[in-house]
Amino acid sequence: MSSPFAYTAKLNECGSIHMALYLAIREAITEGKLSPGERLPSTRKLADLYQISRGSVSVAYEMLTAEGFVQAGVGQGTFVAGCGDDEVGNRAEQLNTSQVAPVLTNWGSRLMAQQLAKPLVHNPERGNQAEMLSFVPEGVGRGWFPWMEWKAEVAQQWKSFGRSRNNSNQSTEGSLLLRQAIANRLRRERGITCDAEEVIITAGSMQAITLLTQLLIEEGKKVVIENPCYPGIQHAVNVSGASVIAQSIDGNGIVPQDWDAQLLFVTPARQFPTGVVLSYERRRALLSWASRRNAWIIEDDYDSDFRWGGRPIEPLKALDREGRVIYIGSFSRSMSVGVRIGYAVVPKPLIEPFQFAKKLYDPYPTGIAEQQALASWMSGGGYDRYMRRMRRIYGKLENKLRLGLQQELGGLFEVIPADAGLHVYAKWMKTTEEYGHLAQECARRGVTWRDGAMYDTRHRNTTSPVQPSAVFGFAHLDVEQIEYGIYLISQCAQSLGWIKFNEGQGGTVHA
Repeated sequence: MSSPFAYTAKLNECGSIHMALYLAIREAITEGKLSPGERLPSTRKLADLYQISRGSVSVAYEMLTAEGFVQAGVGQGTFVAGCGDDEVGNRAEQLNTSQVAPVLTNWGSRLMAQQLAKPLVHNPERGNQAEMLSFVPEGVGRGWFPWMEWKAEVAQQWKSFGRSRNNSNQSTEGSLLLRQAIANRLRRERGITCDAEEVIITAGSMQAITLLTQLLIEEGKKVVIENPCYPGIQHAVNVSGASVIAQSIDGNGIVPQDWDAQLLFVTPARQFPTGVVLSYERRRALLSWASRRNAWIIEDDYDSDFRWGGRPIEPLKALDREGRVIYIGSFSRSMSVGVRIGYAVVPKPLIEPFQFAKKLYDPYPTGIAEQQALASWMSGGGYDRYMRRMRRIYGKLENKLRLGLQQELGGLFEVIPADAGLHVYAKWMKTTEEYGHLAQECARRGVTWRDGAMYDTRHRNTTSPVQPSAVFGFAHLDVEQIEYGIYLISQCAQSLGWIKFNEGQGGTVHA
C-alpha cells in the first residue's frame, strides 16, 4: 500500500504523531487530492503503513470528524465529507488566507521562537495509554495527599470570607498570615533569617522566576544558568534576550568561574535535575563572585523539603550577608501542582520593584482562600505532620527505585547519588542509538520515563550529541508499581540482548 498522505513531512514539522496524521489528511482533502465520498483507509491499515498505534490514527480521525472534514459510520468506515468541489475550494481558501500578523515586541518574538524551538528528545510511540506505567515525574501522588483535611481548611476560609464585611486589606504580596508562617518555617528549618515583609507570595515558583527576569535582565546582559537546567529557567532567560552562559555541573554542583555576568540562577540544595548538592566551598565562591561583580543570585530551592538522609546544607540565602540572594520556594511540589502557591524571599532594596511588577499581573492576591488555608494548616501543625509522613513514605519509594535501577539495570544506567527529592537521575552508559532502542521498546511494552535531554542547554547552541540520561519520578507510584516498572525495563533490555538472566545466582547479569 503506497503512502496517500504527506505524513512524514508533517511529522518533521510538528513532532506529534496524531497531529501530523491529522494535518496530512486535512491537507489532502482541502487540496482536492481526496474526493468527497472517498473512503479513507481503516485505522489498522493506516497504523500498519506508518508503523504507529491505531490509537493515534483514531485520534486523528476523531479530530477530522469533529471539524467536518470526514464522516464516520459504525461498521461502515470513514469517508471524506460529501461537499461539492466549490465548497472544498472555499474551505481550502479559508484555511490558506493570510491573516494580519501582529507586530510583536522583541520579547514577544523571542517568546514565540522559544515555543517553536523545543528540544529534540526521544518521544517514542506509546502503547495503550490506559496501561502505561509512567516514571515521568508528576509531583506528589494524589493518593498520598490528605485531600479531605485540605478541603476542610479551604472551606473554613471561604466561610470566614463570607462572614467578613471587609476583605479589601489583602494586597498583591499575599496573605500576611502565610508570609509570617513561611518566614517562621524558613528560620526554623532552613536557617534563613527573614521577616514577613521580605516574603512575597506568587502563583508558583515560575511566576517569581519570570518576574525576576523581567526586572533584572535586559537584552544583551549576560546570565549564568546551570547545565543541565530546569526548562522554565531556560525559557525565561532566553525570552529576556540575555546572553546565556551555560555552566557545567560536576559531582559538587555548578563549577564556579569569574563570569562576566549580572545574574546567576542556581539550585544548590539539590541541583535540577541531577540531584547533586552544591558544596559549601562553592557556595562561598558564588557569594564572593556576586560581591565582586555586583551581581544577583536567584536560588531555586524547589524540593529540599523531601530529604531522606544526610545533613541539609545551608542555603545560599542563609550565608548571604550582602543581600544579593533571592530565595524562591514552592508548595506546588510538596502538596500538588494544582496548588499554585510559591514565594520569593526578596532583599529589601528589591521588595518594592518586585511588588509593583507583581501588581501588574495580580492587583489582588490569587487564591487568597487557599493562602489563608495553608497558613492555618501550617500554624496548626497539620502541614508538618503531613510532611513527616510523606518523608517516610517517599524515602521508602526512593530507596526501592534506586536499588532497583542499580541492581537490575546497573550496567545500563549510572544512578547519580542523592539523598533528597522526588526523582532519581541516571546517566545512560551505552550509545545514543541504543538508548533510543530501549526507550522505543519500553514504550511499546508499556513503561516510560522523562528523557534527560530536555534539560540540557546545549541542544540550542551546538549540533554535538548530548549524552543520554533519564529522570525517574516515583512520588505518584507505590512499591508494587515501581517493582513492576523496573521489571518491564529489564525485560526490554533482555530482549535487546543487553541483560541475561543468571539462573545460578537468581538475578541478572549484563551482556
